[in-house]
Amino acid sequence: MDEKYQLALKTTFASEYAFALKAQNFHWNTEGPLFYQHHLLFERIYDEVYGVVDKFAEELRALQIYAPASLSKFSMLTKVEDENAVPEFQDMLRELLADSDKMAQMFKIVFTMAEQSGDHGLSNFFADRQDAHKKHSWFLRASLK
Repeated sequence: MDEKYQLALKTTFASEYAFALKAQNFHWNTEGPLFYQHHLLFERIYDEVYGVVDKFAEELRALQIYAPASLSKFSMLTKVEDENAVPEFQDMLRELLADSDKMAQMFKIVFTMAEQSGDHGLSNFFADRQDAHKKHSWFLRASLK
């Protein structure tokens, strides 16, 4: 298997996991007069993403790729920046929106790579992930208005 394709798959996997973790961080730490609505928004997002992480890992294994599975590997591979502070809610929205848009773009790239490799089942999975992130971005963008 092409090393560039393999690295792109691992990077996208690690980034998806980091995205879910960041959404969960914001879910736990949001505050303010609309706390409950914000809490639920972030929960809906991280639940959806965590719900596919295992399938993504299994897709990698089906290609004989070991799934990254440690904090150090995730940290080395992810394109989603870690958040160590507790931002205001609007900043949480902006940050997660930028990350969700980034994830949609990453899934677009690995979709094309999967298609070129003849991994059509995997490309279908990536198309669904791109759509999911577009929906997350819609919810986050609408919440900023």
